[in-house]
Amino acid sequence: MRFTSPWWLVLGGLVVVALVAGAVTASRRRSAALAAAGVAGGGRRTTLGLWLSIGGLAVLALAAAGPAASVPVARAAGTVIVAMDVSNSMAATDVAPSRLAAAKQAAGAFIDAQPDSVDIGVVAFQNGGLTTYRPSADRAAAKTAVDRLDVAGGTSLANALLTSLSAITGKKVVIGKDGTVPDIGFWSSATIVLFSDGEDHGSDEATAVAAEAAEKAGATVTVDKFRIHTALDEDTLTAIAKTTGGSYHPASDAAELDGIASTIDLRLTTHREDLPLAGAVTGVAVLLLAAGAVLTVLRTGRLV
Repeated sequence: MRFTSPWWLVLGGLVVVALVAGAVTASRRRSAALAAAGVAGGGRRTTLGLWLSIGGLAVLALAAAGPAASVPVARAAGTVIVAMDVSNSMAATDVAPSRLAAAKQAAGAFIDAQPDSVDIGVVAFQNGGLTTYRPSADRAAAKTAVDRLDVAGGTSLANALLTSLSAITGKKVVIGKDGTVPDIGFWSSATIVLFSDGEDHGSDEATAVAAEAAEKAGATVTVDKFRIHTALDEDTLTAIAKTTGGSYHPASDAAELDGIASTIDLRLTTHREDLPLAGAVTGVAVLLLAAGAVLTVLRTGRLV
């Protein structure tokens, strides 16, 4: 359990301690006075209402502190990795205002179009690959990660795929020294959306192996190409998509990416969320205060 305003506990505790001390002192004085007069007092009966009221105040202070319990919550979710090409060629202006700016705009629209059942992650790639935002349901954070990207270096489609797979699995995915495909399990609940201008400075073999790794994991790759006058034939990007069971779309068909979530096999995940308890605790406090007030009136004929 945690508290959003723990200082209320301190303040409430001080008040309750003061009230308890005052009640004990008053009860002893009353008992002493009755004993001196030779009268047997019903101290416990007459002060029960007071103790219930003090208990109600203590519980009310607990409620004011904002108690919350962390509970497991199940959720059906898929994962989409937005892999952004940030190589130097993406600075070209043959797509206004630039290829990277156009890719960012399309990626932002794509992120906004995804349903709540999809977690979004962002990967930037050039000669290497970097996970700039791990998959989560926070759309604003994913779009901010995309907006921060800038151009640098060459292009490696193999690193784009491997880094995207690493973001999906939560562990680093690399090709074996002998060129073998890593076994990362089956991830049919994940899709990689690759925004690239198509130029690959890496080896064809590495790209093919990375695509095979994605295919074996069940993660499809959808490619959106943002280069108009490319030196590389579209067959490479189309081949990556085909190998992984995905699809290729030119920039003019970027809107077709929006419905990609419908192709994802959702998986059941569990995460912890804070369950506010202030309402229930306040209810208990009100009951104690009411019971204390009723007993006080019945025993003494007075509210205080």
